[in-house]
Amino acid sequence: MARVMAHAPEPSGRKLVGIGLILLLVVVWATFVASLAQVVGRWPILVQAAFYLVMGIVWIIPLKPLVRWIQTGSFRDSPDARH
Repeated sequence: MARVMAHAPEPSGRKLVGIGLILLLVVVWATFVASLAQVVGRWPILVQAAFYLVMGIVWIIPLKPLVRWIQTGSFRDSPDARH
């Protein structure tokens, strides 16, 4: 028994803009880190590994407010959402 949806919900403009901003963030961050490759390449291998590990995690920090904005329209937590 298959149910047919009468109308699929349209994604909001905020979600489309948010996805575009996430993609832009990834491209800009990857370009920035790649631009440092000649300098980082001269470092000892363990220091390089630590650098790339940190750089691979740090780009996630701006995602929390961006995802919150995509979902709610606000970059900040609402005062009643805090526990």
